[in-house]
Amino acid sequence: MAYQDLSVALPTPAHPMANPGYGKRSAPDQLPVRAVTFGHLPAREAYVAGFLDRLPNGAAMDAKTLAKALPLYGQQAVRTALNNLSAAGHLRRVRRRAEGNETGTRWVFHTYWSRTARDNEWWARFLDGDAPGAEPDSEPPRTPTETPTAMPPDAPSDVRPKPVPSAAYAALAQLGRADPRLALSHADCVALETLAAEWLTRGAGTAHLVRSLAAGLPEQVHSPRALVQRRLRDKMPPELPELSPLSEQPAPTGRAAPRTLMECTDCGVPGRPEALPGGLCRACRDGGAGAMNTPTPSRDALPPDAVRRRVDQLRTALREKDPIA
Repeated sequence: MAYQDLSVALPTPAHPMANPGYGKRSAPDQLPVRAVTFGHLPAREAYVAGFLDRLPNGAAMDAKTLAKALPLYGQQAVRTALNNLSAAGHLRRVRRRAEGNETGTRWVFHTYWSRTARDNEWWARFLDGDAPGAEPDSEPPRTPTETPTAMPPDAPSDVRPKPVPSAAYAALAQLGRADPRLALSHADCVALETLAAEWLTRGAGTAHLVRSLAAGLPEQVHSPRALVQRRLRDKMPPELPELSPLSEQPAPTGRAAPRTLMECTDCGVPGRPEALPGGLCRACRDGGAGAMNTPTPSRDALPPDAVRRRVDQLRTALREKDPIA
């Protein structure tokens, strides 16, 4: 009796591509793939690294999209793995100033990937165009590559990719969650995206942007778009030297603002490479604000036994002074 083989896996959709000019970009001069290429990494990071290495240029590299393609890990685990891969020298997030934009500053965002681990100095030279084969300001043509092992080779290629929103658009979309009076439509977010992106280039994080726009609202907001637009312009942060909130060295006189900036892999704050060792800002390297704000015990603090003895002495003195008590 003839039967149909049910053991054949159903084809799954191909990994989504980012918008043109965005997404993954491969670093130059990488070593060939070997069995021990990612052997120095923990199991989770090696698994994610192997998947990223097989993605084509232009593929979406955000944690949410990657988590959908990696069945073993969720978004938080993928985000942590990306941070660890950044610290290990395999990954850097970069924003580049786009040319020919007459309506304001526009940035495109890339995630550079290198299966060969690089140190901070190499990444800094690469962004400045000094590393061998480094052309961070050019747009390489997209070439089809082997489909990742998580996806079958015969996956359909006609799946329409879902655009990945920018950090500025995502921050504006979150305003409605912070306060329902500031709920914006898709058209509103697109219209205000350029102004919000300028905040991010000046060192403001998305959380700071949302707090600044949602703080001190009037009792009634008749036009959320007009109010947000006014606040984006009136509360615009000042331009910082080198556009880096962590850099302590002022920009040399007459030096043009850099066209390419590195981003913190975790929170997305922009800065020069020397301000983001391992691709992470100071707050993310230290484990977040909570870790930085943990009080440190004073060197002059008394041990617990001494404190108890001192309290007993004070109580005895009070009884002798006031016998009624």
